[in-house]
Amino acid sequence: MAKKPVTSRTGRFFKLAGMTASVASQYAGQRARRMFRTIDDEGARSESYTRMAGEIADTLGELKGAVMKVGQIASQTQDFLPKEFSQALEKLQKEAPPMPFEVILQQVESELGKPVSELFEYLQETPYASASIGQVHRARLHDGTDVIVKVQYPGVDESCDSDLKQLRLALKLGGLLKMPKETVDQLFGEIRLRLKEELDYENEARNLKLFHEFHKDQPWVVIPEVVDSHSTRRVLTLELVEGDHVSKVTPERYSQDTLNEIGHRIFTIMADQLFRFQCIHGDPHAGNFAYRPDGTIIMYDFGCVKKLKPEIVEAYRKALIAALDEDYQALDQYLIDLGARVDNQPAVDEAYYAMWRDILIIPFLNDEPYDFAEADIHKHVAAKTSTVFKYLDYFKPPVESIFIDRMIAGHYWMLKRLGVQAAFRSELEKYLRG
Repeated sequence: MAKKPVTSRTGRFFKLAGMTASVASQYAGQRARRMFRTIDDEGARSESYTRMAGEIADTLGELKGAVMKVGQIASQTQDFLPKEFSQALEKLQKEAPPMPFEVILQQVESELGKPVSELFEYLQETPYASASIGQVHRARLHDGTDVIVKVQYPGVDESCDSDLKQLRLALKLGGLLKMPKETVDQLFGEIRLRLKEELDYENEARNLKLFHEFHKDQPWVVIPEVVDSHSTRRVLTLELVEGDHVSKVTPERYSQDTLNEIGHRIFTIMADQLFRFQCIHGDPHAGNFAYRPDGTIIMYDFGCVKKLKPEIVEAYRKALIAALDEDYQALDQYLIDLGARVDNQPAVDEAYYAMWRDILIIPFLNDEPYDFAEADIHKHVAAKTSTVFKYLDYFKPPVESIFIDRMIAGHYWMLKRLGVQAAFRSELEKYLRG
């Protein structure tokens, strides 16, 4: 039997407080056990982390909202939490369990101020998709237009701040935030800002129109139109635009040439948003993109959009040029400009930068097509993560550019799942030096 959704602030608070208390007591027990051992048992610690992580992930998934969104971001930001947590939180990337339909109907009617029967010819009960802060239902307007209706879960908006405070406390008491308070403040501040924007569907409607304008000369990018008459701060109605989820992109319907063309188009979308528009689609997971056999790319969900400061884009551009040119002294300085490197620490060993550069540059080494289906960059990165501890005091999460990294990582997985074979070096050079 499905659990009754927790929609009141008090209910959410107690649910999170219970999780926090449990995680804190597990961590205290783990520390006490370690005191009586001469050797720190890595296996026992990993098991304890896995247990705590499972509990946090289950609670966040049930509550949805801000805490679930932070869980999703944390799962994509590997240096934010121990690997056991990143792995457990990855399941929050999958579709969340749906909210009961009567809750959705109440929200639609209270937001749009009319009975659902007056607003729509029909509103489908089975969700089209469900996510962290809202649920999407298929519908038809009385004029025959097929639409999707995105409905925000009740209570999510009002409880955003208290949810974030409680989650931060849980991570802190669980001994999981291995970074200075100032950095944690910045990181949670950035997440809070993005969440506040994402909770405002009027803001998303503006973003959709903005990205329509950005991509107006690229007919192969399709972005749904907003139905203003049926949209408010917590309900967003869009024209229905369908394509194939990446899991449905099969060799029977998509030739390798089409996949490669889609790959180049994904690269162009990313590079244009970063270097030309200085405004990026900040939630690049598989559910937010669809494809068609003619090479069309459909983009959904513009709640999480990051407008970038020109000086951050410039520092990012210069850091990439320095890395390509193997000028590690310059790279060190640009990482300080980016806010990724602590500026009062001595220069980082060039060999350390060279190691990471040699891993991350592989798709851009030359003008030979790179087979993303065989890409194992993520494995090389995982194998070297232990080296990060040596320089832990030298680096900090790059708060201003964290969504750029998130965009690039998300699209790496997309190119891999699509099986793209493409050479991007000359295209990248145009954006960097052109």
